[in-house]
Amino acid sequence: MAKTWVLDTETKGTGAHMVPLEKVLRGRDREPELSLVRLGGSAPPKPVREPDPPEPRVFKVLDLMTRGTLAEGVDLRATVKLLGDVRSVVDVQIYVWDAARRRWRMLSLDERRALWDARPRRRREPQAA
Repeated sequence: MAKTWVLDTETKGTGAHMVPLEKVLRGRDREPELSLVRLGGSAPPKPVREPDPPEPRVFKVLDLMTRGTLAEGVDLRATVKLLGDVRSVVDVQIYVWDAARRRWRMLSLDERRALWDARPRRRREPQAA
């Protein structure tokens, strides 16, 4: 009796090959077995370490007109208060200390404007005529 051969394409990337028809039909009848996975151990989960609170930012303010240092090593509140005495946001250059890189980072114009908008407004005295 002659065997009937078919092309089996259920391979895993190795290409199709010829197999007897009986083998293909037998394989379709049985269901694939399920794998049971158990998570190992009864160890408690590792506690999550909370990050350290960020250090307060330290600023340096330079007057661009005189090239002098107006303040160095001051906190945000003192920097914003200092900006109350400055005529324009473009008259100063503001730096923030980057502890990770251990150097001063110049603030962008948008960052300077954010500080500028938070400054206390200086009252202008009425000019005598």
